[in-house]
Amino acid sequence: MNKQSIPTIGQIVKILRGKDAGQLAVVLTQADNKFVYIADGDKRKFDQAKKKNLLHLETQSYISSEVVNSLMENGRVTNGKLRHAVMMSRQSTESHAQEKGD
Repeated sequence: MNKQSIPTIGQIVKILRGKDAGQLAVVLTQADNKFVYIADGDKRKFDQAKKKNLLHLETQSYISSEVVNSLMENGRVTNGKLRHAVMMSRQSTESHAQEKGD
């Protein structure tokens, strides 16, 4: 869960800066070594993916195989799959917190 690591396609990231700070989103593509395009399927749709600086993101351990497969097959992903990936990430984070007794 390092801020500096370059996230992979389909990985969940937590937004640290900007008006969406604190929100989770899915990495869609890598623009270059400093930027990626992200979307959450809700406020930020696939067609209006946001270009974000990697320094403003914190990678999460969850990677959505559904999003990865969809992007590989047809270069697109539905907003529903993005929302589902974010929801699944939230649930896995909450279950880890409960296991640790936080």
